[in-house]
Amino acid sequence: MIRPTQNMEDDTRHVEIIESSGINEPFEVGDHLNHKSSRKQYVPQKCRCTPKVLCFIAAAIILVFIFGYLIGYLVHRNKDLAPTCATSALRYEDVSVAHETGAAPLMDWDDVKKLLAEKLTTSSMDAVLGQLTSSNHRAGSPGDEDLGNKVITKFKEYGMKTWTDEHFVKVQDPPASGYNRIVFKNGSEERPTGFLSYSANGTARGAVLYAHYGQEDDLRQLKDMNIDMNNRVMLVRAGRISFAEKVANAAKVNASAVLIYPDPADYSIGESTPLFGHVHMGSGDPYTPGFPSFNHTQFPPVQSSGLPNILAQTITTGMGMNILRQLGGRTQPNGWGSINRLGDESDVITVEVNNVLTEKRINNFFGVIKGFVDADRYVVIGAQRDAWGPGFGASTVGTSVLVELARSISDMVENDGFKPRRSIVFASWSAGEYGSVGATEWLEGYLSSLSMKAFTYINLDGIVTGQNGFKVAASPLLHSLVQNALKEVNYDKDKSLLSQFGKNNWESAILEPLRMDSAAYPFLAFSGIPSVAFRFHSGSSDYPHFGTNLDTRENLNSVTASQVPQLAVRAGQFAGHIALRLVHDHLLQMDLKKYNQLIRSHVVQINGKVKAVQRLQPQLLPKTLTGQWLVMASGSYNRVSSILTADIQNSDLENVEMCRMINDRIMTVERNFLSPYVSPIDSPFRHILLGSGPHTLKALTNHLDALKSASPEANAELFRNKLAQATWTIQACANSLAGDIWSLDNEF
Repeated sequence: MIRPTQNMEDDTRHVEIIESSGINEPFEVGDHLNHKSSRKQYVPQKCRCTPKVLCFIAAAIILVFIFGYLIGYLVHRNKDLAPTCATSALRYEDVSVAHETGAAPLMDWDDVKKLLAEKLTTSSMDAVLGQLTSSNHRAGSPGDEDLGNKVITKFKEYGMKTWTDEHFVKVQDPPASGYNRIVFKNGSEERPTGFLSYSANGTARGAVLYAHYGQEDDLRQLKDMNIDMNNRVMLVRAGRISFAEKVANAAKVNASAVLIYPDPADYSIGESTPLFGHVHMGSGDPYTPGFPSFNHTQFPPVQSSGLPNILAQTITTGMGMNILRQLGGRTQPNGWGSINRLGDESDVITVEVNNVLTEKRINNFFGVIKGFVDADRYVVIGAQRDAWGPGFGASTVGTSVLVELARSISDMVENDGFKPRRSIVFASWSAGEYGSVGATEWLEGYLSSLSMKAFTYINLDGIVTGQNGFKVAASPLLHSLVQNALKEVNYDKDKSLLSQFGKNNWESAILEPLRMDSAAYPFLAFSGIPSVAFRFHSGSSDYPHFGTNLDTRENLNSVTASQVPQLAVRAGQFAGHIALRLVHDHLLQMDLKKYNQLIRSHVVQINGKVKAVQRLQPQLLPKTLTGQWLVMASGSYNRVSSILTADIQNSDLENVEMCRMINDRIMTVERNFLSPYVSPIDSPFRHILLGSGPHTLKALTNHLDALKSASPEANAELFRNKLAQATWTIQACANSLAGDIWSLDNEF
C-alpha cells in the first residue's frame, strides 16, 4: 500500500511503502535522500525475497520516487502561478511584476462601492479621531513621532506591509533665546510670537505700504497709481494666496520686508492670536533642492531659488489694525478695506527677524495593500501628520481618514474577496507645515521609480473645514473620474455630492486650481504624477484657524455643526471611490482629451499676442516667427489622444499584457508635460501647463507682455527660446503617447 504522509513540524512530505509479504517495518522515502524518520528507526532484517520479488520492490520504489516528484512539482508550480490573497504589499522598490496569463477575478463595481460604504462608518471614524487627536505634534517632535507610531501600528494590525522613510531636514524656527520684533513710528516695540519659516534674517527699515492681499493684481494696481514700492515694508492681509507667494510678489517690486496679519474681515480669531507658516516658494527642504535629505547624502553647496531674500514676519490682528489706523497717504482702491489709507513716506517701521536654522529628523510612515495583477503599479493616498498646534483640521482629520481607508480596504481584500489589480500605498507625511517637506523628500529620493510606477496621488490634508461647499483641485486627466465619484458618493440620503454642490455646471462650481501649498502640487508639478486634492469648506472664506493654535476639534465643530465624523466619512468615500476605481478596472480611467482644451486655450492666447506684437513692434518678432509650430504640436497631441482613446474602447480587457501596455502609455502623459529643458534645482515645478516658472505656457504670455519693458530685445529672445522649448515638450508628449516609433509621423 502506498500512502502520503506529512511531518507537521517541518512540512516535509514523505511516502510510506508497506509491503505485507516482505517488509515488516515502514521504509520512508523523503524529498532528501538522507532524511531520517523521527518516528521509527528501521532495523535491517535478513531478506528472504526471490529475485522476482526484489525486482518488483525496486520498480515500486522507482515509481514512488517519480510519482512523488511529479506531485511536488505540480503543487509548487500551481502555487507560484495562482494569485494569493494579499493584505499587504512589498515595499514599492521590491515589488515584482505578477506574471499572470489571464485577468484576475473582477468583483462587480457596485459590490465594491457597497463594501466600502459598509466599512466606513461614523462610529469607527469618531473613535479614530479621538485616538489620533494630539495637542502638540510639530514636525520632528516626540509628539509627531508618537503619532506616527500609532499610525504604523494600525497599518500592521490590518496585516499590511509597512516601512519607514527617515530624513534629516533643515527648517527655520523662531529664536530660542531672542525674539523677532517690529517698531512703528518710534513707538512701542512689539514682539510677535508667530513666525514665518525660511524668511531672510536681519533688520529692515522703511515706509509702510498697505498692499491688500499682496497678489500680483494688487501690486499692479499700486503700480498703475504710480506708487513707488521700492524699499517699502508691505503690510498685507493673510488669505487668498500662500504666504510664500505674497513674499515673492513683494520681492519682485523690490520691497524690503513683508508683514502679514489676519484681517478681522477674514479671520475671527481674536486680536492676539499668532500666525505660523513658511515663505519658501517651493516645497521640500530648500537647502537640498532636487536631492533627498538622507543622512548619508553629500549635499552640494546650493539652496532653493524659492528662498526669499527679504524679511517676512506675521503679526497679530491687533498689531495690524493698529498700524492701519495710523497710516496716511493716498486713498486705497475700492474694496480694499474699511481703513482707506495706503501709507506714505512718514509711516516708517522697523522689522527685525532672527529666526534660527536647525536640523530635524523626520519620518514618513507607509503601509501597502498589494495588487493581484500589476503589483508594481500603485496609487498613493497621503496625509500630513504634523501641525503648528493641535492641527485638528489641518492634519488629524486627514490622518484619521487615511487610517480608516487602510482598515476598510484591507478588510475588503482579506474577508470579502476583493482583489485589486494594482497596489495602494498609504503614506503619513511629516513636516507638511514647513512646505510639504516629508512628501517632497520622498519624491526626490525615489523619483526615477515613482515617475514610472505611481499613477495617481490623492491628498487628504485639510479635507474638512466646513460643510456648505465642496471643492476639488485635480489634474485634467482625473476630471472624469472625479465627476463619477461625485455622482456615486452621497452627501445625504437623497442627494449625491454632485447634485448638492455641482449646480448647473459642476466644473465651474466645484473645480479650483491646485495650490502650491498643497502636498498634491509637488506630486503633479515636480514628479508628473496625476494628483487630486479636495475639501469640504464653509463657503466664502478659508477656514480661519489653519496656522494657529486654535485649530481644535471644538472650533472645527463650530463651522461644521458638529458633523466632523460624518463629513470625514463622506470625504473618505470620495477618496476611496477614486482610489478603488483606479485599482479595480482593467484600464486606468483617465481622460486623455481633457488636456486638449487647456492646451488649445493657451495656444490661442499666445498666437493672438504674437500677431499683436508683430503688428505693433515688428522689429522685435520677425514675421518668420509664428505660432504655427505650437499649433501643430497641439494638433499632434489632440490627434494621438483621440487614437489612443479609440484603442482603449476597442481593446481586449482579458489580454493582461495589452492592458498593461495601454496603461503605461496613459501614465506617460503627465510625466511628459515636465519640461526637460529646465533644471529641477532652479525650477522644480517643471510642468509646462500646471507648474510654475518661466518655462510654462502661462509664462509665455507674460514674456510677450514684458516686451513693453525697458529691455524688450532681451525679453523677445527669452520668448523665442521658451516658445521652442514648450512647443517641443508638447510634441514629445504626443510622440510618447503614440507608442511605437513606427506609429509616429514627421509632419512636425
